[in-house]
Amino acid sequence: MDLDELRSLLARHARPDTTTTIDDVLISKVERRAPPSPSMSGTVLAIIAQGGKRIALGDRVYEYHAGQYLIASVDLPINGHFTEASPERPALGLGLTLHPAAVAEILLQAAPGDLPPSTGGAPSGLAVSTASIELLDAVIRLVRLLDRPRDITVLAPLIKREILWRLITGEQGTAVRQLGLADSGLSHIARAVQWIRDHYMRSFRVEDVARLSGMSVSAFYRNFQAVTAMSPIQFQKQIRLQQARLLLATAPNDVTGISRRVGYDSPSQFSREYRRQFGAPPSQDAARLRGSTPGTAATLA
Repeated sequence: MDLDELRSLLARHARPDTTTTIDDVLISKVERRAPPSPSMSGTVLAIIAQGGKRIALGDRVYEYHAGQYLIASVDLPINGHFTEASPERPALGLGLTLHPAAVAEILLQAAPGDLPPSTGGAPSGLAVSTASIELLDAVIRLVRLLDRPRDITVLAPLIKREILWRLITGEQGTAVRQLGLADSGLSHIARAVQWIRDHYMRSFRVEDVARLSGMSVSAFYRNFQAVTAMSPIQFQKQIRLQQARLLLATAPNDVTGISRRVGYDSPSQFSREYRRQFGAPPSQDAARLRGSTPGTAATLA
């Protein structure tokens, strides 16, 4: 019954651009399956009410279906596509952006005994679980506000806090709690991820990024692999190739120039790695991309 109401609400309020009148809330409605598309995950809760989706992160694959949710606690380069979607039965999902400051505020207000014990080490940056009745109830009440716009300003922040609390105390609570802790292993890796994203054109030494993250090289490498399913150099390559694909969508005839802009010294190496990643050489893939752009984080839900 809960999923039936959520499906009805999402179908009615879905827009082509996935936005809603509630800040940080996105609704997706997808009517056909498509090949896997690269994007950045963002830090989000993505819950599916109908259909199914498959996400690949490095060598890990995550699938989630109606009644399940995915937590992305670090902004990661992923490949994803809906595995269950048709015009008669579209995939329907909701995404809620997770802000570290909002998580931290709740953690500060909670009594120590209210929080479950955290597991050691940095958790994976992606995780899938079945939504509890309490979490579904809060999500439904949040989406209902779209039918009562005058209630959004006052009630939406309260319900978002409740959703965060359900996540913090739920099965994936360790990852969500570490999102709000400035000195957690996940936060250290998130800072490294952001640094690599900001400087993806530059070569770097893992030792230097580990030092910037405040971790020993061995601890940094171990935790980075646990969170991202990639080494730091592999992560940088993913960012470079995704950025190159975005640029090729608007400048399909400048393969060599774009390869240099994203940090490759060798155009032939760029072409080899691009083909391995996207299944076609840059010029051919660029032709396919004309008139469309690669998927965005909004499609997580």
